[in-house]
Amino acid sequence: MTAVLAADIGGTKVLAALVAGATVSARRVVDTARDAGPDAWTAALGQAARDWAGGWRGLGVAVTGAVADGRWRALNPGTLDIPADYPLADRVQALTGAVPVLANDAQAAAWGEYRFGAGAGRDTAFLTVSTGIGGGLVLGGRLVGGHTGVAGSFGQMTDGGLRVEDMASGRWIAAEAARRGHALDARGVIAAAADGAHWAAEVIGQSAGRVADLCRNVLWAADPAVIVVGGGVGLAPGYLPRLRDALDALVPGVGARIVPAALGADAGVIGMAALVTDTDPTTENRQEDLQ
Repeated sequence: MTAVLAADIGGTKVLAALVAGATVSARRVVDTARDAGPDAWTAALGQAARDWAGGWRGLGVAVTGAVADGRWRALNPGTLDIPADYPLADRVQALTGAVPVLANDAQAAAWGEYRFGAGAGRDTAFLTVSTGIGGGLVLGGRLVGGHTGVAGSFGQMTDGGLRVEDMASGRWIAAEAARRGHALDARGVIAAAADGAHWAAEVIGQSAGRVADLCRNVLWAADPAVIVVGGGVGLAPGYLPRLRDALDALVPGVGARIVPAALGADAGVIGMAALVTDTDPTTENRQEDLQ
C-alpha cells in the first residue's frame, strides 16, 4: 500500500507523517509558533515532502479552523489566529508540488476513528478536548462535510453567548488556574487534580461538566452510537470518568456511549490519509466539498 503524506496543523503542534491505512511509518513533529503565521506553520510540511520524496503518493492536510474552496480561516482566533481566507491549497501545492485534500482536523480525526479506531464503523461523533474543542460527525457511513467547512465544530456552539471551548478547553483550564493564583497549564492542573488538589479537581470538574452538556446536545441532534473523545485534555487520566458521570446526571444511562479515542494523537493524520484514498466519504458525495 502506497503511503500518503498527511499533516495535522493545530494550535499546539504541526505533525507531518507518512501513513498507509492505520499505520504511521514516519513522523515529524514541531511546535506551532503561534505568532509566526501560516507560512511558517506549513513550512514543516514542505520540508517533510522533500525529505520523503519518492516515498508517498497523495497529500492531505488537516487544520484547526475551517477550510472551504482551498482557503483557510479561523473559527476561534484564540485557538489559532489565522489570517482570513488564507490560500492554504495554493501554498501547500507550491511547497510540495502536489494538489492537497484539505479538511478540518477534528473532521479528519472523526473519519480516522470511524474507519480504524473506536468508532468501529458505527455512527460516530468525535470530540477533541485539547487546546480548543473540535469535532466531527460520521453518519450512515459518510463524513458530514458541509459547504463552509464547519460541520461538527461542536466547540463553537454557545452557552449564554460564550463558545463552549472558551469555557472548557485546555486554554480555559489554564486561564482559570491563573485566575485562582496557580501558574499552570492544563496538564499541570490535571496533574494537580490527580494529586488531590481540591481547587484543581473543581476546575477539571467544571470543564467536564460543560463538555457533558455539549455531549447531551450532540446526542439530541444526531444520536450517534458512540461519542469518541480525544485530545490531550479529553484523554488525560481522570477526565473521561468525570465526563461520563456528568453526562449520566444529565441523561441517565448514556454515559457508556462516551469512549476514548483509539488512535491518540495520530487520529488526524490517519483520518486525513483515509480521506485522500477513500471514495466519496462525505454526505455530499463530493470530496472537494472538504477542500
